[in-house]
Amino acid sequence: MSLRRPSPDGIAPHEYNSKKKRKVAEIYQALNSDPIDVAALRRMAISEGGLLTDEIRCKVWPKLLNVKTDDLPPAPGQELREDNEDYQQVLLDVRRSLRRFPPGMPDEQREGLQEELIDIILQVLQRNPQLHYYQGYHDIVVTFLLVVGERLATALVEKLSTHHLRDFMDPTMDNTKHILNYLMPIIDQVNPELHDFMQSAEVGTIFALSWLITWFGHVLADFRHVVRLYDFFLACHPLMPIYFAAVIVLYREQEVLDCECDMASVHHLLSQIPQDLPYETLISRAGDLFVQFPPSELARKAAQQRAERTAASTFKDFELASAQQRPDTVLRQRIRDRLRVEERTKSILTKPRTNRFVKLAVMGLTVALGAAALAVVKSALEWAPKFELQIFP
Repeated sequence: MSLRRPSPDGIAPHEYNSKKKRKVAEIYQALNSDPIDVAALRRMAISEGGLLTDEIRCKVWPKLLNVKTDDLPPAPGQELREDNEDYQQVLLDVRRSLRRFPPGMPDEQREGLQEELIDIILQVLQRNPQLHYYQGYHDIVVTFLLVVGERLATALVEKLSTHHLRDFMDPTMDNTKHILNYLMPIIDQVNPELHDFMQSAEVGTIFALSWLITWFGHVLADFRHVVRLYDFFLACHPLMPIYFAAVIVLYREQEVLDCECDMASVHHLLSQIPQDLPYETLISRAGDLFVQFPPSELARKAAQQRAERTAASTFKDFELASAQQRPDTVLRQRIRDRLRVEERTKSILTKPRTNRFVKLAVMGLTVALGAAALAVVKSALEWAPKFELQIFP
């Protein structure tokens, strides 16, 4: 199934085809260089249009994940399904995955692919007992199956599961919930009004759970959009899907603010993801936000928000409030408060003010081959496990 993408609005077909041909040539140049230019392939995957066709993805996705295509896992035997504790749940999920296959596909072909899908999942879990299956995992695996076939998909999914998806495959959802906690700090940095509205509505972040753990494969109907996002995510830091989730919410700002400010209304709106999103624009903005608000900064904010909601933090407040009932403590606190107000006033009068929104001026810029794309690629290469050092000594 190849990607047949219409030319973007405002670009003549011949000009679009010319750009596409140049990009294809650049991709093959990077693939044929010695050593392979993985950084260039990452830039191509991030930039407008992504990797363009599934034929190219078959060649580039293994390079982005450093999977050797001449050393693929052996075909599974019949014993794979015997006494496997995950088999029944995987079988149920795969049987419910009809909508993930191309419309009009013959039943016999689809049923064959579903059997292959089950085998891929069980083989990855068998080879990596530290990984735990979760509902939604099959939505990611089926995308790789449809693009690259069973054998290569098994190798790619295994590498992906031990790296990008590792937090989702823990015995508990603690790490998944922690990643979801990054969503609101990103929104707060860009649009405090929207953030405060969502906080008042107490909507939380559960609406974005299926987006995150399936890399949007479960919620997007058009397969072209799914594989375009996979190009982007495979080339970037593993937290990029949460940045993309944030830009979707930010894009729908007015719809959210027009809602009733209650959990049910806002959750219902956000959980129904539009199918006509401007994907290239949102990919560009997600890249910009990653550069402006890197994961290290968001981790501190997410940890702070989480700590403020724990019983331990509220107990400290309780202890402090109790101690401050003593008269001598109250008097000392009044003096400290007065000094603090005086210092704050002096600071406001002498310190130049900055506008937090000034740095968002680059939001509309494309990450095609510019500074944002280079920064995103650099972060991906810095994050990448040590096996990348074989390519970049």
